[in-house]
Amino acid sequence: MPPFDFQTGEVLLVDKPLQWTSFDVVNKIRYATRQKKVGHAGTLDPLATGLLIVCTGKKTKLIESYQAQVKEYIGTIVLGQTTPSYDAETQPTEAVSLSHISEEMLHQVSKHFVGVIEQLPPIYSAIKVNGERLYEKARRGEEVVLQPRKVEIFDFELTQIQMPLIHFRVVCSKGTYIRSLAHDFGQALGVGAYLANLRRTRIGDFSIADAWQLPELIEAIKIQLQKA
Repeated sequence: MPPFDFQTGEVLLVDKPLQWTSFDVVNKIRYATRQKKVGHAGTLDPLATGLLIVCTGKKTKLIESYQAQVKEYIGTIVLGQTTPSYDAETQPTEAVSLSHISEEMLHQVSKHFVGVIEQLPPIYSAIKVNGERLYEKARRGEEVVLQPRKVEIFDFELTQIQMPLIHFRVVCSKGTYIRSLAHDFGQALGVGAYLANLRRTRIGDFSIADAWQLPELIEAIKIQLQKA
């Protein structure tokens, strides 16, 4: 393993752990490297895992270019129930019948989400409105008016159907909310849906296969700094 050069800057690929925020990962690396300039290229929700690009030093100038790149995700949707957060963070509604939903219907409806589409971000999101995160307003029960955003879905593949679970792979543009995609997919089917789990597997040419497990990365950084 070549030595890290945090003074000049590093681009670190990290497999974000479950329940960690993207900022938790950045702060852990900032503390371990003793560097002030550390940032990530694209937020992952706490309930999502997978590829997080963390840049240090002068390489933080590359963050915007990495954020703009195409991303790939795999995950699971639960059909027949909804949640306020569009994922498993909040309590799901009572399940409705899916007896009329066929595999052919699922595949047909999924095709409607490929291309340039409009999405409403989840109210439980990190978007700022008047300087405050939306999820902070949502947790207080405040009503928030959101504007739809145009995003592009390049591929929405249903990889396995185990009703009520739908396993999928999505390739999409910057700014896409997979939670909103899951919610909107359920709405289009008339039965509701929420995102059960999510894993980011690719950002541009960067793959999760090349990512560090966070504990191993921190240990490697500590070993190098002890030798310095």
